[in-house]
Amino acid sequence: MKNLFTLAMLFSVFMTFAQDSIPEAEEAPKKKFSLSGSGDVYYRTNIGAPNGGENHQSPNTSFANQNGFAIGMANVILAYEGKKVGAVADLVFGPRGTDAVFGSLQWDIDGDGAPDLGNSSQVVNQLYVYWNVSDKVTLTLGNFNTFLGYEVISPTGNFNYSTSYMFSYGPFSHAGLKMDWAINDDWSFMAAVMNDNDYTSYNPTNNFTLGAQVGYKGTYLNFLYGPQFQVDLTTGFDITDSFYLGLNSTYYADNNSDASFYGVAIYPQLQTSESFVLGFRAEYFGEGDGGVGAIGGYDDDGNATAFEFTLTGNYAIGDLMIIPEFRIDTTSEDTFYNDDLEPTGSLASFLVAAVYKF
Repeated sequence: MKNLFTLAMLFSVFMTFAQDSIPEAEEAPKKKFSLSGSGDVYYRTNIGAPNGGENHQSPNTSFANQNGFAIGMANVILAYEGKKVGAVADLVFGPRGTDAVFGSLQWDIDGDGAPDLGNSSQVVNQLYVYWNVSDKVTLTLGNFNTFLGYEVISPTGNFNYSTSYMFSYGPFSHAGLKMDWAINDDWSFMAAVMNDNDYTSYNPTNNFTLGAQVGYKGTYLNFLYGPQFQVDLTTGFDITDSFYLGLNSTYYADNNSDASFYGVAIYPQLQTSESFVLGFRAEYFGEGDGGVGAIGGYDDDGNATAFEFTLTGNYAIGDLMIIPEFRIDTTSEDTFYNDDLEPTGSLASFLVAAVYKF
């Protein structure tokens, strides 16, 4: 007891001395709370093809698929961040948000064998905590958006308002643990262990996926290995002060079946004034052995291809972006139909979106 009392007294004196000896300049920095997000709405119509009702059709890609006046999503991002640790909650509401978190809806709460769409996970786009282990290494645990692909879920992070086939059928989000390592000013590396793609609330399959990314001066080579395999390349270059060229290429294979897809897209963008940028997306996309349902029509061997061309303008008015967009999809099989309800291999559409970022 005497020894314990002596140790307690010494510890108390040490702590008092240590606290008194810390200079005011070295006190732990205060944590910072931030609130950000966006809201997006749009008008869309098909050209030479039916709109509305049971005959309505759209490109078989994610988001911006409704006709007439429609809403995208409201996005609210809450962050409480310090120098060493922090947490981020990214919440989404609306059709675009619901489509983005589809994997989170697989929780069968009532035990009837079907997903329960009313569970609270359907509004959580991202939820993670992080620890800056050093100036170069960060650990992240939780649900975070995918590191693959050129495009992202939030319309504020994309130039085009509609999305590509490659982005729509790759993963949207992951749940797991990842390590980001900024090796130097040019090179970076990321490694992760995660659930199956898009299972972000929990792990219903008890399978795990490994992820990796190697970055060099804005060029990223991405890998997934598990029940699904994917290798993906994204890059971009400022050709001149006003002309930018982006590139995305990917290959995906389901290790539980022979289904696969592959594609490549270029993203040239020309800034014509301080407030207006004109851009183009040209994408070639193919599916093999029945594919993943992206194109919707296949030959006798289960193969199909699609070309997608999207001309997009970005007109900035402060924090508001006006986005007019003209898109043409052509497929190797007749997956669309025209105003006369005759099968055809092409569909043209036009939309105008408004995206506000705060």
